[in-house]
Amino acid sequence: MSLGSARSAGGSARLADGEWHRLHPATPLLKGGIALVAILGVIIVNLRDVLINIVLGGGPGEEYDPFVWIIEHDYAGLILLAIVVGLLLFIAGFYVSWRMHTFRITDEQVEVRSGILFRTNRRGRLDRIQGINIVRPFLARLFGAARLEVNVAGQDANVHLAYLGSAAADELRREILLLASGAQSEGREVGATRLVDDLLAPELPADVAAPASVVQMHLGRLLGSLILSGFTVFLLAAVAGLIIATATTREFFFLFGFVPAIIGMGGYYVNKFTKSLRYSIAATPDGVRVGFGLLSTSNETLPPGRIHAVQVSQPLFWRPAGWWEIRINRASHSSAKGAAGQANTTILPVGNLADVRKVLELVLPGVLDEASIALVENGLTSKGGDDGFTNSPRRARVIRWFSQRRNGFAVVPGAVVLRRGAVWRTLIVVPAARLQSVGLHQGPLLRRLRLAGLRLHTVAGPVMPYLGAVDADAAVQAFGDISATAIRSATADTSHRWRTA
Repeated sequence: MSLGSARSAGGSARLADGEWHRLHPATPLLKGGIALVAILGVIIVNLRDVLINIVLGGGPGEEYDPFVWIIEHDYAGLILLAIVVGLLLFIAGFYVSWRMHTFRITDEQVEVRSGILFRTNRRGRLDRIQGINIVRPFLARLFGAARLEVNVAGQDANVHLAYLGSAAADELRREILLLASGAQSEGREVGATRLVDDLLAPELPADVAAPASVVQMHLGRLLGSLILSGFTVFLLAAVAGLIIATATTREFFFLFGFVPAIIGMGGYYVNKFTKSLRYSIAATPDGVRVGFGLLSTSNETLPPGRIHAVQVSQPLFWRPAGWWEIRINRASHSSAKGAAGQANTTILPVGNLADVRKVLELVLPGVLDEASIALVENGLTSKGGDDGFTNSPRRARVIRWFSQRRNGFAVVPGAVVLRRGAVWRTLIVVPAARLQSVGLHQGPLLRRLRLAGLRLHTVAGPVMPYLGAVDADAAVQAFGDISATAIRSATADTSHRWRTA
């Protein structure tokens, strides 16, 4: 299909047909028009002040002002003409840019072409897709639009489609995941939703039932997790230091200097709270869907086999309440930010042990059986000892004063489990099929204590699967067991074509 015959993606017509399509008609306004409106607003405000000063103040005043100079020298007509011409050029440029920005979905890849003078062509292979994220900024939701991001394995390899019609974005995600799963496109089309429906329930079109979240985010738990977070401890320590400095020096400029920091910290809490209010995690036929956001919403689908490591952690002040956080490693990086403004790798901001079990069963299907799940649950709360893990020997207390009994590993049929920390507890699950390599290391001190360190190599991310100060002989045995388990799991893995498995 020629560029001139490309169709707009504002509606929900089938887009994964191998033909070229254009983005939502409101794309120029959403991407650059708002900045233009802001600039015009600044100009109008300045002109208003000058006119008010001339009419009510008896003159433009003695202070130099470029707008006053323009009026005094009768250049106002030329300037207005220049503004109108510039505005028309901007509108024409946005329109041509929109016309030249097209995309197509084939059976093998997602392809985007853009640019007026300098053309770019970006492609993402379907077999390397790690997830598809749909972001609906508040302003875009007013136009019934959404931004779709195809996350592809590799550095800066993502493909962005900003913006599509809201229903079209949901339909296109289903089509892409269907093609990536190894199944044939069903050719199903979904009707456009009303704008009111999109604002109230922006996750799916009206005729598609939303998947039920396996975890409910309780307001009290969310507030408690914010109050008892490490950031709050740091904030209280900073306030205490500020009070001491002010009382000692009797200089109050410390207090005024802390005002911008207070504003920034308040914004952090508000941002994290509002984004976590609508948190959801649910199972779909094409993977796990994680959503969050109150005004601007985001929901991302992670296909099976795209999670390379899972970390369950518990800060010290969360322990009395029994709360945990879950983070993951993945082979791509989403541009959408999580509830705290961090990379979008936190899939459970806060939850109890039952929530942890539900999420692990959801994100690691077929990896952990019932016995393995029980082992993980026991490993989270156990104080160590004979609990199914190969823990560090007593001689490791020299370098693991508090955590020697909880510092250990376990090899289960589909994964490797690492556990460390007694004050800040951490448990890491690495699917054996996603394991890239395993390494042992032993420095002079570890060698003298007959200890060794164990490291599992996965894609880069917030989860760091390493373990130090384990028995040297046990580490060597684990090296062989983990290698054999990884080979068996990788050979049997069919998650890259999950619908045909």
